[in-house]
Amino acid sequence: MATITVFEAGYCTHAACMALRGAGMKVCRFPARAYLIETANGRFLWDTGYASHFIDSTRTGLFAWYRRVTPVYFDEREAVVAQLRQCGVRTKDLSAVILSHFHGDHIAGLRDLQGTPTWLSGAGWLRTRSLTGIRALRQGFVPGLIPPEFESSMTAIESFPRVGLSAELAPFTQAYEAPGADGELLIVELPGHAPGHLGAFVATASGWVLLASDAAWSASSYRQLVGPSRLAHLIMDEPARYYATLRMLNQLYRDGRVSICLTHEGAV
Repeated sequence: MATITVFEAGYCTHAACMALRGAGMKVCRFPARAYLIETANGRFLWDTGYASHFIDSTRTGLFAWYRRVTPVYFDEREAVVAQLRQCGVRTKDLSAVILSHFHGDHIAGLRDLQGTPTWLSGAGWLRTRSLTGIRALRQGFVPGLIPPEFESSMTAIESFPRVGLSAELAPFTQAYEAPGADGELLIVELPGHAPGHLGAFVATASGWVLLASDAAWSASSYRQLVGPSRLAHLIMDEPARYYATLRMLNQLYRDGRVSICLTHEGAV
C-alpha cells in the first residue's frame, strides 16, 4: 500500500473568516503543504508549497500585491527539495510532480524540479497558461514561477485511463488512474476553487486518504457545510461548483470511510 509523507513548505497568514465564514478576524497561520506519495513502483510529489522563487517573483511590481493580501513566511530550509533530500529522495527519484492547480503556493517549487515529469489538468492549464497582469493576479497565478520549457515535461491527466470508483469512495464515481501507481493513486476533479483543480485518492495501509487540495481551507467547512467569506468568491473560479464539491466532501466525511487532508488546514 502507498505511504504519504507530509511537508510544510512555508505558510501564509490571513483572517480566519476568509477561510471559514463567521470565524472572526483573528489572524491565522495557513501552512502550504506538499505530499510525497510512495507506491510500490513510484514516488509522486503532490504540489510544491512555497519556495524562494515565490519570494523573488512577488518582491516588487504588480505581484507584490499577492504577498500584501496574504503575507508569506518561508525559510529556505523549508523548500520541498530540501525536505526531500532529508528523506533521502532526489528529484531524479520522482516519477512525477502532480499539480493540484496553478496558484503560486502550489507551484512555487517547480523551478527546483525542472525536467521532472509533471502531471496536471490539461484543461486547467489551457485556461491559465496565457494569463498575465491583473488577470493572472486574480487567479493567483504568478507566470514567473513557470520554468523554461515547462510544457515539454508536462502530461495532461486527461490522457490517463479513466476508471470507475468503488462504492466506499461515493459520491465520487470516476477518476484518472496514475500510471505506475498500481491503482493506489487515483486523481479526481474537484472543480470550483481554480481552473483544473484536482484531488487524489491514495490507498494506504490505514485506508483511503483524499488529498483534497484547496477544496476547503478548514475541516469545519466540509464538516458543517460552511463556506469561506463571500469576499473569497472574488478569487474563486466558479463559486457554485465550489459548493457542489464541498457537499461531496461532506458526504464523504459523513460516511466515515475516507480520511480527508486539506493543503492549508490550520487553526480555523
